[in-house]
Amino acid sequence: MTKALDATDRALIAALRRNARTPTAELARRLGLPRTTLQARIERLERSGVIRGYTLKLGPAARQGIRATVLLQVEPRASAGLVRRLETMPEIERALTCSGRFDLVLEVLAPSPAALDALLDRIGALPGVRSSESLVHLAERIDRRG
Repeated sequence: MTKALDATDRALIAALRRNARTPTAELARRLGLPRTTLQARIERLERSGVIRGYTLKLGPAARQGIRATVLLQVEPRASAGLVRRLETMPEIERALTCSGRFDLVLEVLAPSPAALDALLDRIGALPGVRSSESLVHLAERIDRRG
């Protein structure tokens, strides 16, 4: 069983979300902990799966193309096969299940409007897709995903 997160764990996670490259010694100073204690906390959070890894976050200049959210209604019991087919499309960056009017939310990145149009046609033609709705992203205002 995973130990519950305390205030120090939450502060550490917040600091790492702001900048995961912050040196351990600096994080320890900010949080008022010995460096070895802080390192042990980080390792415990990693082992328990609270911290799953570290990644590079690209800025808008590196993400060339047109972004969109695609909302899919899926035929009953078709979700697993549909997700396997969607995994073969590199333009799909994320796929999330949801509740409500739609069953799947896709986040996509295409190199051009024409490529996005072709991608949407390919997605809509997949077996199991009942209907779709697309939302083209215009500007990013808030991103707290870290």
